Amino acid sequence: MKVFVCGGTGFVGSHLVDELLRCGHQVRLLVHHRAIDRDGVEHVEGDATSPESFEAALSGCDAVVNLVGIIREFPARQITFARLHVAVTANMLAAAARHGIKRYLHMSALGTRDNAVSNYHRTKFMAEELVRRSKLDWTIFRPSLIYGPGDAFITMLADQLRVFPVIPVIGDGCYRLQPIHAADVAAGFVKSLAMPQTVDRIYELCGSQRMSYVELLDAVAEALGRSRPLKLHLPLMLMKPLVHALQGFAAFPVTSDQLQMLLEENICSGQSADIFGLQSRDLLTEISAYL
Repeated sequence: MKVFVCGGTGFVGSHLVDELLRCGHQVRLLVHHRAIDRDGVEHVEGDATSPESFEAALSGCDAVVNLVGIIREFPARQITFARLHVAVTANMLAAAARHGIKRYLHMSALGTRDNAVSNYHRTKFMAEELVRRSKLDWTIFRPSLIYGPGDAFITMLADQLRVFPVIPVIGDGCYRLQPIHAADVAAGFVKSLAMPQTVDRIYELCGSQRMSYVELLDAVAEALGRSRPLKLHLPLMLMKPLVHALQGFAAFPVTSDQLQMLLEENICSGQSADIFGLQSRDLLTEISAYL
């Protein structure tokens, strides 16, 4: 199968491309700047926000995978949730339909819903609605926190633990996450291509371990061979207005949306993705291997 991948040059995308190749598929990868093609991967230069720049490249493809997403907005640079989550999805769906491509796989996020507090989740839901209303054979994936070699979040925590003797924690730190390895997310996507029963379905993707934020900090410290860090708990009543006031500065590490999503927790509701037969991984073992 020849698969057109949008958003495939990032962390999850690199795992997905490797898994597609491992399973014998060909990849046509949308990139901003063309690079040297590798075996099984054809690079197509274009911009997902400009359909005319990439649409011709969908010719001859059998499926489209849309991984495009951002976790933080920079409106002055036109990097917004509405543009990257919603408009890009509309572009991909329309282009696939015009080229007669039926199979469409879409990356969403755990916690996405129509009444979400965060703009991140609201725009993810708007994108999902576009997918659900399309006439394509779609599958939507909602992963929890994704980790693995090249990740951002776990690596950021590790960097902090290497430098600072005390780690700030917003609130009590008891809000839970259920991290999943990027390789397992990629496997779910690729397996669904050959599974007609996954059409018109939404799947939550989570790892086998639920842990609080403070437990995750302790696990990262252990992976680094360090003792449990001292934690400075910062009251929510103080942090919420502070984050709101400072989130406009790119150097400030958290936004109100990110804080809201962290406090809401990031665990699966029980909807089963067992259909994909994903591995049961030990998070400490996995992060120790790449940290």
